[in-house]
Amino acid sequence: MKMERITATLVLILMVILMASCSNQRNDDFSSINITPEEILGDPYYQAISFGAYRETTREIQPTIPQIKEDLMILHAMGIRLLRTYNVHYDEAENLLKAIREIREDDPDFEMYVMLGLWIDAKHAWTDEPERIRDQDSPRNEVEVARGVELAQQYPDIVKIIAVGNEAMVHWAQEYWVEPSIILNWVNHLQDLKAAGELPETLWITSSDDFSSWGGGGEEYHKPELDELIRAVDFISMHTYPMHNTHYNPDFWGVPEEEYHLSDMEKIHSAMDRSLEFAVNQYNAVVEYMRSIGEDKPVHIGETGWATVSDEYYGPDGAKATDEYKSGLYYQMIREWSDENNITVFYFEAFDEPWKDAQNPLGSENHFGLINLQAQAKYPIWDLVDQGIFEGLTRDGNPITKTYDGDLEALLEDVLVPPTDAEIQKRIQSEEQEN
Repeated sequence: MKMERITATLVLILMVILMASCSNQRNDDFSSINITPEEILGDPYYQAISFGAYRETTREIQPTIPQIKEDLMILHAMGIRLLRTYNVHYDEAENLLKAIREIREDDPDFEMYVMLGLWIDAKHAWTDEPERIRDQDSPRNEVEVARGVELAQQYPDIVKIIAVGNEAMVHWAQEYWVEPSIILNWVNHLQDLKAAGELPETLWITSSDDFSSWGGGGEEYHKPELDELIRAVDFISMHTYPMHNTHYNPDFWGVPEEEYHLSDMEKIHSAMDRSLEFAVNQYNAVVEYMRSIGEDKPVHIGETGWATVSDEYYGPDGAKATDEYKSGLYYQMIREWSDENNITVFYFEAFDEPWKDAQNPLGSENHFGLINLQAQAKYPIWDLVDQGIFEGLTRDGNPITKTYDGDLEALLEDVLVPPTDAEIQKRIQSEEQEN
C-alpha cells in the first residue's frame, strides 16, 4: 500500500509537471492573451496615442531599442496603455514590440498594447508613372501584410489590433489612395486567418482613415465596397482634424460678428469650443452612415491632434490656429469628451518627429507631439510635470521639463486670436480669384 501511494504521488507530480509544461507552451500561443480589444477600447483607463520614436530628419536613422524603452516609460507614466503604429517595413515597429516584451520581463505588471498599422498603397504610388491604379495593390502591400501577420503571431500578448492602411482611401491622399475594395480584400484576408486559427480569435481588425472615407463625408465615398468593409471590420477607426480645417473648411473657425465684443481670450476659447463640436460632428456623421446601412459596431478615433507650430496655412500668416495654448485646450477637451462617452482617442501624437517635413523645420507635421525634441513637455501636459510623474525619467539623457520654462505669461504672448468671419471670406475670395 505504501508503494502504491508513492507511485500515485509520483504520477500526480508528473501530471502537474506536464500540465505546467503545456501551460508554458500555451503562453507562446494565442491563449496567452489576457485582455481583449473589446475590453480595452472605450475604457478611459487605457489611454491611447499615436507613437513614433524618430529623433532625426530621416527615417533611415532608426530609433534604438533603448531609446524606445525611454519613450515607453515616459508614456506609461502619463497613463498611456495603447500605442498606434503606422507600418512594418521599417525596424521601428518590431523594435517597439521587442522593447515592450523586454520591459515586461523585468516588470510583469507593465501594461502596454499596440494597434499595429500596415501601410497600403495603390499600384504605381510614389513613382513617376502618370497614373495611380486605384483598384490594384502596390506590390509592397502583400509583403507588408505578411510581415504584420508574423509580428501579430510573435507578439499576441501585445498586438491587440491590426489597422490595414492609414488614410489609404481618402481622395486628398493623391499620391497613394486606394479604392475600398483593396482594403476590404486585406481585411477579409486577416479575418480568414483568424477563422483558421492562424491569428488570435480576439485580435481585432480595422482600417484607420479619414471620417469622409468611412461615409461621413461626400457621396463619392458611398460605395458598396465601403459598406462591405464596414461589415468586415471589428470596429471603425476614424480621423478628425479641426486644426487642418481651420484653413480648408473654416466656417467654424472665424470669429462671428456677434463675438466681436468679447475679449481676445474669450474669442480663442469660443473658437476652440467650436473646434471640439466640429470633431464631434464628424464622429457622429460616421456613426450615422454606419447605422444607415444596418450596422452597429464600435467607432473610435484613430487620429486627432493639434500642432503647436506652423509657418503654413495654420500659423500667424494663415488661420492663426497653431500654438501650445490652443493645443492644450483641444487636448483637454477631446480627452474629457471621449472619456465621458467611452470612446478611445489615439491622440496624434506622443513626440515631435522632424522627418515628417524634413525640408521645412517649421512645418506643422513636425510639431504635433506632446513632447518636443528637447524633452520638454508642451503646455497640454504641463500639469503632469507639476505632479512629478516624470521624476527619474529622461529622453536622450534629458529630464522632462516644461516648454517656456513653465512661464504661462510668456507662452500666451505667442497666442494669436483667430481671424474674423469677414477676414476668412476675404481670404477665400482672394484665393479663388488667383486660381
